[in-house]
Amino acid sequence: MAQFQAFAQGVQVNGETVLSVVNGMGAFKNTGMTVLAGNGIPNPQAGEWYPQQSWLNAFKEIADKVGGKTLQIIGQAIPSSAKWPPAVDTVEKALSSIDIAYHMNHRGGEIGYYKFESTGPNSGKMVCKNPYPSDFDFGIIYAVARKFAPSGTATVEFDSTAPCRKSGADSCTYLVTWK
Repeated sequence: MAQFQAFAQGVQVNGETVLSVVNGMGAFKNTGMTVLAGNGIPNPQAGEWYPQQSWLNAFKEIADKVGGKTLQIIGQAIPSSAKWPPAVDTVEKALSSIDIAYHMNHRGGEIGYYKFESTGPNSGKMVCKNPYPSDFDFGIIYAVARKFAPSGTATVEFDSTAPCRKSGADSCTYLVTWK
């Protein structure tokens, strides 16, 4: 499965997730709302659920219109508006919690996962097996690592030795370091 293709029919995403991404679009917010409406999600509302494939179709159109760098910026906006439990106080805990939040905001079938593995005292790798754009995940991972890094410094790189959704694979792997 490549990016933008739901893993299962019947999967839904909640309105809060849709709205947080649209709000993360900044100056492109109106474009995002127009694209959503054109893909069957007019006027998304918190507390409502929407077909993931419609959401992914809108996401693809947004990606085609505004590009990968913008998807990274949108991804970076997500963690700043998210509420974190008090127990999430390290980069490792924060990156591991992305999967929990992901599952809380989707329902109705197989959605994939975010799996973090520590590789050293200030490094790790994140495997993202989900239908979302690779650049979007990159932005989320970078912002989470930066937010919880003791110095606020983090780097994220695509693991060039691993498969990537941009090439039609089911997952992407990111190498994360922080200070």
